[in-house]
Amino acid sequence: MDNTMEDKLLEFSKESEMNLKGRVWIESKKLWKVTSPAIITRVTSFGILVVTQSFIGHIGETELAAYALTQIILVRFVNGILLGMASALETLCGQAFGAGHYHMMGIYLQRSWLVNLTTATILLPLFIFTSSILRLIGQEEELAAMAGKISIWFIPIMYYFVFSMTLQMYLQAQRKNLIIGWLSSVSFVAHLILSWLFVYKLNLGIPGAMGAMIISTWSLVIGQLIYVFGGWCPETWRGFSKYAFADLWPVVKLSVSSGVMLCLELWYNAVLVLLAGYMKNATIAVSAFSICLNIIGWEFMISLGFLTGACVRVANELGSGDAKAAKFAIKVNLCTSLSFGVIFSVMFLVFGHFLSYMFTSSTEVAKVVSSLSVLLALSVLLNSVQPVLSGVAIGAGWQSVVAYVNLGCYYIIGIPIGVLLGYVAKLDVKGIWTGMVCGVALQTLMLLWITWKTDWDAQVEKASQRLNKWFLAPSQENDVNTSHA
Repeated sequence: MDNTMEDKLLEFSKESEMNLKGRVWIESKKLWKVTSPAIITRVTSFGILVVTQSFIGHIGETELAAYALTQIILVRFVNGILLGMASALETLCGQAFGAGHYHMMGIYLQRSWLVNLTTATILLPLFIFTSSILRLIGQEEELAAMAGKISIWFIPIMYYFVFSMTLQMYLQAQRKNLIIGWLSSVSFVAHLILSWLFVYKLNLGIPGAMGAMIISTWSLVIGQLIYVFGGWCPETWRGFSKYAFADLWPVVKLSVSSGVMLCLELWYNAVLVLLAGYMKNATIAVSAFSICLNIIGWEFMISLGFLTGACVRVANELGSGDAKAAKFAIKVNLCTSLSFGVIFSVMFLVFGHFLSYMFTSSTEVAKVVSSLSVLLALSVLLNSVQPVLSGVAIGAGWQSVVAYVNLGCYYIIGIPIGVLLGYVAKLDVKGIWTGMVCGVALQTLMLLWITWKTDWDAQVEKASQRLNKWFLAPSQENDVNTSHA
């Protein structure tokens, strides 16, 4: 009798283990279907900016400094706002797809275009008056004048952000972002070819480098629009509708919450680099810090892919009303992303000193980078968890809550600690970065606690209420289409 009971328990244990493996395998396939194209897209999009900087660096030192200044201060600022505003679409489209409200996704996309185009136009004066702004903060005349010329070329890039980001979020919510990965790869290769042709062969200088970037980035947008309008999204795109102009205020509020949440994250590193610039040996400090942030930046593109995966999977499951599936998706995503974080952390610990020579030939800078390898590895490890939790927040629609968490952890705790350790305790760059790590660590712990304590059945109910509030019957929506693509 006892043996029979033990055999049954053993058999039940094996079946449970097999069942768990099967569930993990199925969820992993769903995750990677979204994550892998998102990673490719992030890496190639980031690469286009880096490639442009590299080609401009061969034109002249003033041009390189002006481009870097414009990109770090202006483009990052604007990109943070537009990316954050567009991420509201991830919540709406992801949950609508899960609920089967496919026709509403096209309307949400159009509403997001209206909100983000308006925001981009409000930000337009920043690009027009860049020279005056830089002179106002004390930049030298030659650099300010050149940055003003380059910033004008970034205006089409700003509007590219509006369409590219929203189209990516619309397509990835319905698990059709493989096309984005292909288009991004093609645009990156095209950018390499055009940059070489315009800058080296035709000697077009700044107009050539920036023109190549405009052509390659907008080719990506045109490809996405052709895919959407050409009939490859028949269930979710049914033409332009006058209902895109309705219920805009709730979309604006969600977009602003998303914008604040992501901006506080994206600007955090920029503030710390700015602080490093006021140290005694500022050149070495900023160079070493920038090298480390460049390394983290490339690795962070992978983490952002997992952010996208978490957002889409959580939003889809909440929209479909399955709280247990949403929780399981979070666990699988966290474990997968963390495993990558551990691998990269070990690599940076072992090869940190050698990696620095990929960016500099200065032995002094390389030594500072090497001394920061432990903090670099720790940052990479935290970055494998924190973006996933941010993706969960976007998928569930908690942007306003996370905005407060980011404000407190980064700007009330992280930066003051960095200032105290860097300037008062004389730890220099290591002190500033320790403050940054403290802020990220605290934010990660708080997001873990929020995620752990969340009543996911209640989140399903909230998602249902949000979708039903803005729902239009398919017949009603079809009656008001003004055009079809």
